[in-house]
Amino acid sequence: MVLVRGAAIALVASGLMLGGCGGIPGLGGGERPTTTAQAGIGVNAFLWRATLDTLSFMPLANADPWGGVINYDWYTDPQTPNERFKATVFILDTRLRADALNVTVTKEVRDAAGQWVGARVAAQTETDLENAILTKARQLNLSNAG
Repeated sequence: MVLVRGAAIALVASGLMLGGCGGIPGLGGGERPTTTAQAGIGVNAFLWRATLDTLSFMPLANADPWGGVINYDWYTDPQTPNERFKATVFILDTRLRADALNVTVTKEVRDAAGQWVGARVAAQTETDLENAILTKARQLNLSNAG
C-alpha cells in the first residue's frame, strides 16, 4: 500500500515538474499554436462578401457562413426565358486564395413539352464566376487595407 502511494505521489510530482518547465506544449508553458481564424464567420470574409456581391442578381436560397456554403435559387434571364441557372458556392478556407473557392452551376432548359430538363453548363462558366468573385475579393481586401 505504501509502495503504491509513493508511486502515485512520484507520478504526480513528475507531471507537475514537466508541466512547469515549458518544454511540452499543452502541459505548461511552451508555444501555443496560433490560429488564423477570423471572428464571426468560419471562412474568408472577403470571399464571402465578394460572392454575395458578385451573384447578387440571383435569388439567395440559403447561406451558411460557418460552413462556407452559399446556395442560390433558380435564376432566369429575361432575355432567355427558356433556360435557367442555379449556383452553389463553396468557400473552403479562411485565407484569400484561389483554391479556397469552388463554384458549381446547374442549368436547365425547356424541352418541346415545356418541362425543365438538365443541360450542360459551359466549362468556362464556373471558372469565370470564380475569377469574378476572386477579383472582387481582392478589391475588397485592398480597400480594407488602406
